Amino acid sequence: MDIKEYLSMATDTVIKYAPSLIGGILVLFIGFWVIKKISKIANSGLENSTLSPEITTFLISMFDMVLKVSVILFAAGIAGFDTSALVGILAAAGFAIGLALQGGLGNFASGIIILVFKPYKVGDWIDLDGKFGKVEEIQIFNTLLGTPGKKTLIIPNGQITENVVTNFSKKGAIRLELEVSMPYEESFPKIEGIIQGVMLKNDKIIREPAPLVGIEKYETHFVVVGVKPFVNPDDYWEVTYDLNKEIKKAFSENDVKMAYSEGVQLGKIGN
Repeated sequence: MDIKEYLSMATDTVIKYAPSLIGGILVLFIGFWVIKKISKIANSGLENSTLSPEITTFLISMFDMVLKVSVILFAAGIAGFDTSALVGILAAAGFAIGLALQGGLGNFASGIIILVFKPYKVGDWIDLDGKFGKVEEIQIFNTLLGTPGKKTLIIPNGQITENVVTNFSKKGAIRLELEVSMPYEESFPKIEGIIQGVMLKNDKIIREPAPLVGIEKYETHFVVVGVKPFVNPDDYWEVTYDLNKEIKKAFSENDVKMAYSEGVQLGKIGN
């Protein structure tokens, strides 16, 4: 067979399969573009439904994945591939990958457990083994936490269901735990009154249950006073800094002295 025959066969092959191959590629690109549009529409529709945000995110992720697999199979069929064989290959590959990535399947199952039993929901402040943040999304395999420092933590769902999760939003309030140093020479009722007065002026502090002020412990040169008001979880950091600032200011205005940690000498607080 000479070169002309090879070229002739190649040309015939291209002419025979090119339309179906091009058609398959077009279906793939158009299909993915349509899926993107459909996902946006579905997302908007679900956001206006009675479903919770975490279920909405989970359903959209599943919907998107199923549609993309369907488009890939359809495009393969148009391109001339045997889709039944392709499905078999995908099933075998999926089984093999599943065995290799049992953690991923575990994360998927954990995602379903989280949605069903709701240990937390989108918008809750949680702590997981020292990882503190606000739940932004509950995805198929991961949960996304936004930290106060504007970082996004991506935590596998399997890790969450296997550990203790502290949910600060479950009860609708979180208790601040501040400590203030009081010299032994000062009167506790006076200090308590000053601190309670500061908290009374802060409208982000929850009134019931009432804020607590009490003696925590006795140190060598001062008494540790605990300050424990309840606040909305979203106001945690703002109220923490506001109270520290306003308590210092109130102590200065009332001539409250504090003990230096270096020794027993007492000094006045600066402005």
